[in-house]
Amino acid sequence: MKNQIVLLLLLTCVFTGSIYAKPPKKQKESPTTLGMVIYSNDVETVWNALRLANYSSNQGDSVSIFLLGKGVELDSMVKTNTDLKEQADKFLDNGGTILGCGTCLRSRNNKEPQVCKFSSLADLYAIVRKNKIVLTF
Repeated sequence: MKNQIVLLLLLTCVFTGSIYAKPPKKQKESPTTLGMVIYSNDVETVWNALRLANYSSNQGDSVSIFLLGKGVELDSMVKTNTDLKEQADKFLDNGGTILGCGTCLRSRNNKEPQVCKFSSLADLYAIVRKNKIVLTF
């Protein structure tokens, strides 16, 4: 009888201890790679994409931006919109690179882009392949 009481007390301690156990500490998420394809020339959309790129970079993530189609117009948009210029400059000043579709730039007669670098479909493919997350805007 004594052994049964001791066993019952022991089991009670084990089970109640697990009920009151502290939840495991949240592990800090490791940085990730984020690819962004911007194909819009809508000021608000592009501005929010650049804001997200800057925020993600500040969180320690690696961010790649590729401008496609109307998105290459960012190069001219920063000349007239100070909010876009501020976000693009912040991204570039923090070591980011913005690639622009060379075909799209040439079709808009932009032979010397200021914000982005001439690139190709192969560069877009590399961004899609290497990044864990790819977002389009």
